[in-house]
Amino acid sequence: MAKKPLLEFTDRGIYCAKGKFYIDPWKPVDDAVITHAHADHAYWGHKHYLAHHLSREVLLYRLGEINLQTVEYGETVMKNGVTVSLYPAGHVIGSAQIRIEHKGEVWVVSGDYKVEDDGISTPFEPVKCHHFISECTFGMPVYQWKPQVQTFNEINNWWRGNMHNGVATVLVGYSLGKAQRILQNLDLFNGKVYTHGVIENTNEALRRNGVLLNPTERITQESSKEEVRKGIIIAPPSSVGTPWMRKFQPYSFGYCSGWMAIRGAKRRRAADRGFVLSDHADWDGLISAIDATGCESVYLTHGYTATFSRYLNEIGFDAHEVHTLYGGEEDAPTQPPPEGEELNSLKKVSPSGGDLEGAGIL
Repeated sequence: MAKKPLLEFTDRGIYCAKGKFYIDPWKPVDDAVITHAHADHAYWGHKHYLAHHLSREVLLYRLGEINLQTVEYGETVMKNGVTVSLYPAGHVIGSAQIRIEHKGEVWVVSGDYKVEDDGISTPFEPVKCHHFISECTFGMPVYQWKPQVQTFNEINNWWRGNMHNGVATVLVGYSLGKAQRILQNLDLFNGKVYTHGVIENTNEALRRNGVLLNPTERITQESSKEEVRKGIIIAPPSSVGTPWMRKFQPYSFGYCSGWMAIRGAKRRRAADRGFVLSDHADWDGLISAIDATGCESVYLTHGYTATFSRYLNEIGFDAHEVHTLYGGEEDAPTQPPPEGEELNSLKKVSPSGGDLEGAGIL
């Protein structure tokens, strides 16, 4: 009889039967280990939660009073004879990969991750394992990120240009992760940073957790419109096109997302500027992260699972697609855009510089 795997994919989430716990379950369970505080990974209704300590205050803010245990990176917790430990995922502040070990068998659940050090999240750390569960949100060769310093040079120059032209600057990114990354990398010699209430609530939760963030000022009904227009406004995607945003007219509206890499994404969001800035690994980052684990098999949970698993199998990995409910972050479409759009927007590009056919993608 074949040995039952340590982790299995169920209709509630990723389950460890020996340890009697789930990882990022989307239905109520008794024991949940949480990779990070985004809404598609941290659901309300579990009896017990385990997460990294830098996720504590954001989880309490988003989910209310829950039974929450937090640990440091590398700290071990025993669950019914199974060893559980958390390692940096580099996705957002407090994000973690979950390492599970039992009788020498090691699995790692990555959650969401990126390999570039963003200067605010604890940088991604590869973890050796036999089986690796990975996202592939941007698992197409068209997605190749520039170093973030280049992107922030573009953002800061755009902000200065708006000031010179007498228009307000509104920059959009999701409230946990992207907003703090933007905040920490802006050139504050330009002016003050003003925030939408949803983003400031998240900032305040992180500050309660001991995270040092650059100064911000919450926009309220009492805020001076003219003073706010002199700085930069960081807003969530939910504010786009609302009366709240329109009151700052005239303004230039920029959108920060990995989806800005494809043709038409900026237009669909009605943005004046699109900045390619993602808290997920790009094509090269995904491949390098998976390779660094030394894993025997890899399971792909969300994103371009069909395309990416096919490529991984062609280059020698044992890759599998699995169905989960992950991938619904605030700035991402419900489903990835049609593959033809990516292929047309940056045709004939692969990590090695060859064409897509040569990379085994088509």
